[in-house]
Amino acid sequence: MAFTGIPEAAFDFYDDLEIDNSKTFWNQHKQTYDEAVRAPMAAIAEELEDDFGPAKLFRPNRDLRFAADKSPYKTHQGLFVAAGTATGWYLEVSAAGVRAAAGCYHADSTALKAIRAGIDSPAGAELQRLIDGLVARGWSLGGDELKTVPRGYSMDHPRIGLLRKRSLVAT
Repeated sequence: MAFTGIPEAAFDFYDDLEIDNSKTFWNQHKQTYDEAVRAPMAAIAEELEDDFGPAKLFRPNRDLRFAADKSPYKTHQGLFVAAGTATGWYLEVSAAGVRAAAGCYHADSTALKAIRAGIDSPAGAELQRLIDGLVARGWSLGGDELKTVPRGYSMDHPRIGLLRKRSLVAT
């Protein structure tokens, strides 16, 4: 199946699911999910596979074991393509629209140490320039951040904002 876009029915489906997040609603509208959400996301994953690699289409069910909110279904459909450990591209469809993101999310301590070393190196200035360019074009930079300065760095480092990031995600 060729990707032809995300139909309006996908956004309507998630708008309604936010109002009635129940198994009854899901069972009554599963065909809409399959046709308007899952099929287009699978199609875009297939079309992009040659350039980006295989994608993981996330399950619609939420893990409720430790959640205070017992809503059974996610109110978005996510797709992730790994480019490395905890690094890659993400696409999401929800009632709010389509969101694209790229970056490093929840890196382990070894990867985070390497990322910070890169930010601290002369190449870090180029990374900062690229990020500034993305932000100037409307992207936002997100990700978990330390409240303090990472060990081994000073508060007056020229890229302290990047060094404090534990995740680095552009959306």
